[in-house]
Amino acid sequence: MGKKMLFIINPKAGKAQIKNSLLQILNIFTKENYEIVAYPTQSHEDARRITRERAKEFDLVVCSGGDGTLNEVVSGMMESKKIIPIGYIPAGTTNDFANSLHIPKNSIDAANAIIDGEICLYDVGAFNGDYFIYVAAFGLFTDVPYQTKQEVKNVLGYLAYVLEGMKRLNKIKSHRVKLEYNDQMLVDDFLFGMITNSNSIGGFKNITDLDALLNDGLFEVTMIKNPTSALELQEIISSLLQEYPSEYVLTFKTSHLAVSGEEKISWTLDGEFGGAHDRVEINNMKEAISIITPKSV
Repeated sequence: MGKKMLFIINPKAGKAQIKNSLLQILNIFTKENYEIVAYPTQSHEDARRITRERAKEFDLVVCSGGDGTLNEVVSGMMESKKIIPIGYIPAGTTNDFANSLHIPKNSIDAANAIIDGEICLYDVGAFNGDYFIYVAAFGLFTDVPYQTKQEVKNVLGYLAYVLEGMKRLNKIKSHRVKLEYNDQMLVDDFLFGMITNSNSIGGFKNITDLDALLNDGLFEVTMIKNPTSALELQEIISSLLQEYPSEYVLTFKTSHLAVSGEEKISWTLDGEFGGAHDRVEINNMKEAISIITPKSV
């Protein structure tokens, strides 16, 4: 009896490039004796629902889409209480998590990597009842991925995020927040906050100076304090680009973090809107999800 695969496809992701190679991808999996159920997503959160409801019926769940699609599949898997291996064929604009795992950008190569790869366990972030696989963030630029029109993303790729972020520089707003982590408490004004499990964010690698391991049970946290002058802002930018320490950039590792604001703060989870919260509890769920990666990782 053949193995069973649920193949979840986001037909709108990236440049809809999956349609050009779909038959080849199906052929690759069929030759490996997989009985395939293909499901094109119909709406936001559809991948999460179908994974939650049906993952347990299959030996493998493969998803094709961007970071948001992968987030939905991982979230649905967490909610299903089953750890079924996930294969990922990246088809979004930046595919941050795929970059961290060295998953090929070419869809045919990514499909072959699922067949030839190995199953690895990775950490998942729990966030007030939701989940993220590589980043939770608030503040400057964090609304860029979900406010940039899909048509613009398709044409410009990385540049779409950069341009949209540049347009917001004259609207800088900081947040007064209380951080609780590693038996410490800190209150300050922050322009940006990022809790990550990846070393590639927004298509730019090594945005933090911390070595990111994806299964060590720890998040890498970067908090950028609010600059009070153009010189301080320039120092922050230089620090991030050139990776040198700055008193305005706080970095640390932790398995648990609580962030409280004087008002509700909008968050992004894996590039999608994560809601507005006045307090969030973020926990690292060590090695909670199973993803197939190339053997070189």
